[in-house]
Amino acid sequence: MSAPTTTHVYATSTRLGEVTIEPVDPDRDAGLVQGWLAHPASSYWQMGDLHVDDVREYLAGLAARPAENAWLGRLDGEAVFLTETYDPRVLLDGVHDTLPGDLGMHLLVAPPATPRHGLTDAVMTAVMRFCLSDGGVPAGVPSSVPSGGGTTAGSGQGALRVVVEPDVGNRKIAAKNAAAGFRVLREVDLGRGAHAKRAALSVATRADFAASALGDGFAARPEPVNHQPDPMVATHLTSGHMEHAHRHLAAKALAELAHERLFQPEPDGTARDGDSEGADGPAPDAYRLDLDGVTYRFTARRYALEHWVIDAASIRRTADAGLRGVVDLPVDALELIAELQPLLQVPDALLATYLEELSATLAGAAAKRERELDGTTASVTGLLEAVRTASGTHATAEAFQQVEAAMTEGHPSFVANNGRIGFSLRDYRAYAPERGERLRMLWLAARREHTHLALAADQTEAGHYGVPGTPGELSDAERAAFADRLAARGLDPADYLYLPVHPWQWEHRVAVTFAADVARGDLVPLGPGSDEYQPQQSIRTMFNRTRPERHYVKVALAIQNMGFLRGLSPAYMRATPEINDWVAQLVANDPTLRGAGFGVLRELASVGYTGDVYHRTPQPNPHRKMLAALWRESPVPRLEPGDRLVTMASLLHRDASGASFVSALVRESGVPPEQWLRAYLDAYLYPLVHCLLAYELAFMPHGENLILVLRDGVVRRAIMKDIGEEVAMLGHGALPAGVERIRAVVDDEEKALAIFTDVFDGVLRHLSGILAEDGVLGEERFWALVAETIDRHAAEHPDLGASRPGTGVDLRAARFAHSCLNRLQLRNTLQMVDLTNQSESLIYAGTLANPVTRRER
Repeated sequence: MSAPTTTHVYATSTRLGEVTIEPVDPDRDAGLVQGWLAHPASSYWQMGDLHVDDVREYLAGLAARPAENAWLGRLDGEAVFLTETYDPRVLLDGVHDTLPGDLGMHLLVAPPATPRHGLTDAVMTAVMRFCLSDGGVPAGVPSSVPSGGGTTAGSGQGALRVVVEPDVGNRKIAAKNAAAGFRVLREVDLGRGAHAKRAALSVATRADFAASALGDGFAARPEPVNHQPDPMVATHLTSGHMEHAHRHLAAKALAELAHERLFQPEPDGTARDGDSEGADGPAPDAYRLDLDGVTYRFTARRYALEHWVIDAASIRRTADAGLRGVVDLPVDALELIAELQPLLQVPDALLATYLEELSATLAGAAAKRERELDGTTASVTGLLEAVRTASGTHATAEAFQQVEAAMTEGHPSFVANNGRIGFSLRDYRAYAPERGERLRMLWLAARREHTHLALAADQTEAGHYGVPGTPGELSDAERAAFADRLAARGLDPADYLYLPVHPWQWEHRVAVTFAADVARGDLVPLGPGSDEYQPQQSIRTMFNRTRPERHYVKVALAIQNMGFLRGLSPAYMRATPEINDWVAQLVANDPTLRGAGFGVLRELASVGYTGDVYHRTPQPNPHRKMLAALWRESPVPRLEPGDRLVTMASLLHRDASGASFVSALVRESGVPPEQWLRAYLDAYLYPLVHCLLAYELAFMPHGENLILVLRDGVVRRAIMKDIGEEVAMLGHGALPAGVERIRAVVDDEEKALAIFTDVFDGVLRHLSGILAEDGVLGEERFWALVAETIDRHAAEHPDLGASRPGTGVDLRAARFAHSCLNRLQLRNTLQMVDLTNQSESLIYAGTLANPVTRRER
């Protein structure tokens, strides 16, 4: 839409005084605007070299074009900003999918001679009211007459949605746009030559602004059009996508459940036609599995640690139909589990829950495939290009999150790994990590007497939430808006702590399950925060997309997923920052770990509410884990020039074409595969071995919990996260009193499982199979390099007695206990293990041959 020309002066009151907006007079205002543009603070406008005559011509050109307008803004009569409005159908043609009522906006705030706190907030508030307010009243009408928000006079522009496209590198304006309710749609390329820029195309509706920190008092009107996808349309649920998902999941189920020795496929003499020696090694062998009335045949290769790689396309399911002979049946992962039930022995009362998690995993796999095939999700080639070409902090963070959202497999060992019971189709589209969408946390004020805020030793409450002029997790505008909303209800902000909650958690849990707490004012809904977050693979952890250097936030999300209700315990969170401080200090003070570049992302603040009735019941219950949050450091501030970030889960990723991320990464790096793998093991395995042998300290080092730092495609260092809930002291070493909860004393053989089960079986087994299947590196050489890494640590630390037969933890032992993950979920689909005594919850299936055992000379 084109902004109407008007001679009226628009006026509105703000925290700093009255703001007026009037049409620009090129002759009168050119000198003033030229001075603003020439200031270094205005560099993103790319107009600092213009002279006064150039600016006058520029402003006159705006006035002459029907699709654009320029406006001068004053605060209490002093000119302090320029804003431009434009028709995005014209200026963003081919870039933005314009909707009726869209209005584009640019904003230039005058660089003040003396900084004035809150100026930009006041200006942004006024400009957004101006853009979104309807006609209003003429200038001269008393300013007490409301017109669209605040106290206003004069004509607003009547937009339904404001569109902006700031340079992605302009982090200050990104934060200010977020505070006004703007949502980033995507990044786009605009302009040409010297004026080209990578822009964050963003929009804010009337409702977005009204709910934002800067939108208090704005009267939002109902949105005239629902732009959400039709909830009845599920385009991913087609026979083609679902057949692929069934075959993929059936292959995984057969492979992982055979690996856990729940059954043993037998060699089959009826190999499929066409199987022969391949480019990547010998042809796969043929196997069969006979069940009650049904037979499965497939081809597979077997590797160390009883690892199966099954060709999903080869799976054939048949049944004896009597006189009709043997008939083919569809490959159906759900039917496979039902047919395997006598062997799996899932409790009858829980079988349907497991099948529901499996169904959700199938639906997710179909949706992921649809997005890959239509190009919404990048292929391996696209991901590598994004990582390789990322330049600067923002682009590196963008590529990091692009890889994060592209992951398709979930946990590599669990079969039902994307259950998410509780999500609707709309929820899935909004909150599933693979969708890559952004969301805003909803904030509650939680009464201080029922709420605990725990902080790392170097943190303070004021510093964590933010102080005037220094944003923390909340900006100045957010803190002011939240305090005003509490005061408007007659509540003292000093009596409350601020607690972020997931939008799903508010809608489905807080507003229902904790309705009494909300009604009595112990929990006060304050509205959405400004920053946009992207869900990570761990689904309840969010990466800050507005300010990537700020902390992750992890929140309770009471959906059922992979054997657990994904809550977050306030009691557990109370000790989390102290645990992280202790682990971080240990890591930082150890020269071996420093030399390996190993680091941890501290969880340095946690908050939890316990004023509800569920905390007063005789027995612990899941409802005690629904109102807590923690903040974790971002890896972005640790970047050095040339660094790139990827989740370690990417090393096990294959795209829709079957291309492997790790194989492509190795080949693109230009270094020999052995050298590449050695660098990875030095960054990942070596520090974990050292932590175990030197400190009896074990992490949960699966792919989602490690961030890899790449340089020229080669792993240079690894950063561990998710410390507070998943670190364990396995011996009698000294611990601070507040950290004692992580102690879980076990014998040396079980200590070794921290490497054998969690690293060898949980990660390296899969990685070795991928590299061998792709012809990048044979498994014998792979495991030889793993052995070399362990032996090198032993040689460099002879005092630790590492890997000497019969001395403590022996990582070169002949065999180790085969701990089974799927068996845990099959035994209890609602809670796989007792988190307070995980060792006693484990299920073993004999022992596995250690692929790095000592060889007889």
